[in-house]
Amino acid sequence: MASSTDVLDGGWGWAIVCASFMAQLLAYGSPQSVGVLYPEWLNAFQEGKGMTAWVGSLVSGVGLIASPICSACVDNFGARPVTIFSGVMVSGGLMLSAFAPNVQFLIFSYGIVVGLGCGLVYAATLTITCQYFDKRRGLALGIVTTGTSVGAFIYASAQNELIVMYGLDGCLLIIGAIALNLMACAGFMRPLNMPGYYLKQKAALERNTEEQLFEKPPLDDLTITAGSTSTPPDKSLMVKEMLITIDTKDSAVQTEKKKGSFLAGLAIIKVIKKKQQAYSKYMHSMYEIMQDQSMMSFCISIFLFSLGAFPPVLFIEDVAMSQGLMEEVCVIPLVSIGAIASCAGKLLLGMLVDIKWINGIFLYAFTMFAGGLTLFLIPLTKSYLGLQILSFILGFFSGNWSLTSYITTKIVGLDKLTQAHGILMFFGGFGIMLGPPVGGSLTGRSHMTWRSTSVGAVWSWER
Repeated sequence: MASSTDVLDGGWGWAIVCASFMAQLLAYGSPQSVGVLYPEWLNAFQEGKGMTAWVGSLVSGVGLIASPICSACVDNFGARPVTIFSGVMVSGGLMLSAFAPNVQFLIFSYGIVVGLGCGLVYAATLTITCQYFDKRRGLALGIVTTGTSVGAFIYASAQNELIVMYGLDGCLLIIGAIALNLMACAGFMRPLNMPGYYLKQKAALERNTEEQLFEKPPLDDLTITAGSTSTPPDKSLMVKEMLITIDTKDSAVQTEKKKGSFLAGLAIIKVIKKKQQAYSKYMHSMYEIMQDQSMMSFCISIFLFSLGAFPPVLFIEDVAMSQGLMEEVCVIPLVSIGAIASCAGKLLLGMLVDIKWINGIFLYAFTMFAGGLTLFLIPLTKSYLGLQILSFILGFFSGNWSLTSYITTKIVGLDKLTQAHGILMFFGGFGIMLGPPVGGSLTGRSHMTWRSTSVGAVWSWER
């Protein structure tokens, strides 16, 4: 295998980018356009907005909260196996949701199962992309993360049409079947560096002594002889000698087994101790990252921005309907407009951050400020066209998610990227998970207003 320095910023790396792009599109298409499904679930199950909002918030938040675990899985097993497993989770969760009898079941099948699968895809695609790119890392990450926005744009309209043609259950079954193509995307994710799990397996195979400890000792053929005399012995004597011979050999075999079992137990204890040491080292590394003031400031900013910027994705369609701003379902929903704007934002911001004289952290801070300012204008909008424009602007600045891996790498370095990114996504996921349910729990089916802060939006509801 070629050294990592020979394959960076080109070659097979672009195949990785394409595969990662498609993986994020297939995994996040439905969760990112969950605003289209939200009104359907409200009508189907007749539950409150607060309870139903948990489905959309969990599918986006659980995967991010579990990012430290997802990152550890990618570190140990590699991007390819993790993506294959995530394909099973995402597809299975979507198909299970088609048979959901109530919102509580949806919270598990769609919110938790699909959410965890998406978290695994996100960690795997960003990690392997960062490994294959250095100078063009910002552009590569921008292209990969646009997969979620393109998926949301396509799936928002597609789910509307599928619901009309096949109903809500048929829509979820078809979307779940399409998600199985994640396994095909995983085939392109050739590891640049061998994952930790395979390195341990290779080292174990090279230790012949440890291999022999776990092998069963070979059983010698039992050769039974009656004696060396030429005359045939008595039958009773022959049987007696056979029993003595077999008993002696069995005793020897049992002794060898006991010794082998004892040594195998010692080897297992050594392996457990090594695992504990590796776990302690991993936790110590996480602690060091959390001691970094720059990293923790970044985590808090992600939390506040996620708390306020995600609820429009879930509620914007329901808001337009409840305020009478649109009489029927549009061909291009507001969710799709925000998604395609986010796609453009991720690409443009990814390209800008690669420019030497542009500071990535300042660029990210500007996008957060502009996004918060846009949220101030939403309550003042009295037309559907105004909501479309603001959805586009907010979606564009929400594309700053493509900068998170780039900035994290600048703060902690590439060696600690997976652990640091896991911590960062935990804070972001926690904000996403809290935003919609808190807002939804304060309302029935009535008028909604927003109160925005300079960092994120605090949502309130007026009866």
